[in-house]
Amino acid sequence: MKKQIILRLAPLLLLPGLVGCGSLAAPVEAVLSTPLKTDSAITVPASNPPANAPVVVSQNDSLAAFEGTLEEIYTRVNPSVVSIQVTQKTQVSSMSQFPGLPQFPGLPFFFGQPQSPQSQQPQAPQEFYQHGAGSGFVWDKEGHIITNNHVVENADKIDVTFTDDTVASAEVVGTDPDSDLAVLKVDLPASQLQPVAMGDSTQTKVGQLAVAIGNPFGLENTMTVGFVSALGRILPVSSNSNATTPNSGASYTIPDIIQTDAPINPGNSGGILVNDQGQVIGVTAAIESPVRASAGVGFAIPAAIVNKVVPNLIETGHFDHPWLGLSGVTLYPELADAMSLDSGQHGALVVEVVPDGPADKAGLHGSDRQVKIEDQQVRVGGDVVVAIDKQPVKSFDDLVTYLAQATEVDQTVTLTVLRQGKEETIKVTLAARPKSGIEAVQADLRTNKPQLGIEGVTVTPEIANSMGLPADQQGVLVERIQIGSPADKAHLNGSYKSAFINGQFMPVGGDVITSVDGKPVNTIQDLQSALQQTKSGQAVTVTVLRGGEQVDLQVTFNDAP
Repeated sequence: MKKQIILRLAPLLLLPGLVGCGSLAAPVEAVLSTPLKTDSAITVPASNPPANAPVVVSQNDSLAAFEGTLEEIYTRVNPSVVSIQVTQKTQVSSMSQFPGLPQFPGLPFFFGQPQSPQSQQPQAPQEFYQHGAGSGFVWDKEGHIITNNHVVENADKIDVTFTDDTVASAEVVGTDPDSDLAVLKVDLPASQLQPVAMGDSTQTKVGQLAVAIGNPFGLENTMTVGFVSALGRILPVSSNSNATTPNSGASYTIPDIIQTDAPINPGNSGGILVNDQGQVIGVTAAIESPVRASAGVGFAIPAAIVNKVVPNLIETGHFDHPWLGLSGVTLYPELADAMSLDSGQHGALVVEVVPDGPADKAGLHGSDRQVKIEDQQVRVGGDVVVAIDKQPVKSFDDLVTYLAQATEVDQTVTLTVLRQGKEETIKVTLAARPKSGIEAVQADLRTNKPQLGIEGVTVTPEIANSMGLPADQQGVLVERIQIGSPADKAHLNGSYKSAFINGQFMPVGGDVITSVDGKPVNTIQDLQSALQQTKSGQAVTVTVLRGGEQVDLQVTFNDAP
């Protein structure tokens, strides 16, 4: 199976004369009176038809009406769309460092003409500029411009180009990485600023017309046409905006994403998706594609989220997302069976409860044991959320979507849960989502040598305390285990809950490796040294602390994949 990529669409290469902005006047009237047909044209008879005869429109008339609608949308909406050019400074000491330079998300950048290396002598640090381009749109007459956060993240200089070729310097007013939205501001007269008309994305239906306007590949004023192809998608929010795949360590997700087949490409990020009335129903943000270009699956952040987040960014520079303080998965038949529930039971299984978070304070239970389902260890036993404020929860995505659309920080919600098969009602007062996701500085212990197959971190006093261990406990905490690895086959346990340590959430609760074949393992470096001495087929004894008790496990190494 080819690997698919969810690609943040932002920048590409900086080309002259990228796109513009403007306004939306009265909504465009829908002029399609009959569906387009592929057979022969239907014509009105030459003789006078009966008074009650239906009005019949030819195929050519329908096509002309459709084209007229698109022309009107473009004429009215395109002046509201702008091109955004971003510049980031960076210093390198030699040209050999170029491959490792940080890049804006999406595609590579041109750095100018690199010098041919005449010698291998060290060079003084040199300053270079990385350039990228994205899209945006005019929000109001005060000069606020909306785009994706990943378009302007870490930019040192931002310029906005309008359709009349006016170029204005922009300042960042506020950003919200968790919704991938950012607000810029330009200093221009109100007469030059023509805001978009925002639509109601909650009324959007699959099959409706979808028109994208932006700057794909730096080509200004580009309109593409398609349809709304799906609703209710989930888009991962990565802690690292350079990540392009859905499994790149994302801690949160953007719910209720609109999917469209209207072609969108790198450079479209921050542009708009409008309906047949010329109203914005979404902000184009990502595509799923094996080729880093349009493959007919594009994603737009819904207008409902934009309307909720942007005013807060303008007023305060940030947005507080309501937060339950738990992570979970959608219940599926095999998982339900493992919990002695009906195989047709729907809901969201609570896997982890963040210590001292809203869910923890309300007494929700996370999963406390593991079972094997199709050769994979999965966690079970936690509460299953089946409703929130009496709204059915059939999947974990339903829970996320309701929190995003219908709740605020400090609001109290009522969760209906199944606990050991019995229904209970629990009230939870939502808090503001922490700024740090569930992430930690980790060491990947997979090498070109025979490998153990884990990711881990040296135990610190803070980690030990969060796990109820002595403050001077030493060892390596197992955070994640590679499926099918020697560690997995030896039944090592990875971390299954989170703790707030040094300003960020990190996974804890897994096995703590304390020795290999009797040799103490106090740090990641000790474990790496021990692994370097192993050979394929060799068996070693790995001693771990599990639940405060010492356990010896036999691990047989195999060749590195």
